[in-house]
Amino acid sequence: MRELTIQLLGAAVLRQRAAEVEVFDDGLRDLIQAMFRTMYLSDGQGLAAPQVGLSQRVIVVDLRDDSKPLALVNPVIVKRGPAREKFKEGCLSIPGVTGLVERDVRITVEARSPDGEPLRIEAEGNLADCIQHEVDHLEGVLFIDHLSPLERQLVLKRYRKLRKREEA
Repeated sequence: MRELTIQLLGAAVLRQRAAEVEVFDDGLRDLIQAMFRTMYLSDGQGLAAPQVGLSQRVIVVDLRDDSKPLALVNPVIVKRGPAREKFKEGCLSIPGVTGLVERDVRITVEARSPDGEPLRIEAEGNLADCIQHEVDHLEGVLFIDHLSPLERQLVLKRYRKLRKREEA
């Protein structure tokens, strides 16, 4: 199983709305397996296809708790709320930094399985947060877009400092 390359902040694909998946075949299932592998090797809890350079509406999620790993194709959040809460979030495409993002505590998602079967998932807490974060990626939205201008500036400053250190 291959490992994919994670796209970092600045990659154009991270700011584009991903295309709907229309073909449910072995190629899609192989992509999903490669996304899981890449996510696990990067110690992430979720990954969206745009993060590996592919403009497709595919996400994988595994909180590594009692919930089972999820692969969702063409996910749509159809119900939100009523409560909202702040969740500490990071992102494999903006490694090394985190921020507090306000999200819905409960959501309902409709999607397709890797085989094209319809799915409806009720999620709450960390799972709801992670799904919302990954669905945002499909819309070209990053967690830093949910921060106040000052918080975003501070997070980006820390990120740039980390990147400079890594490049040195």
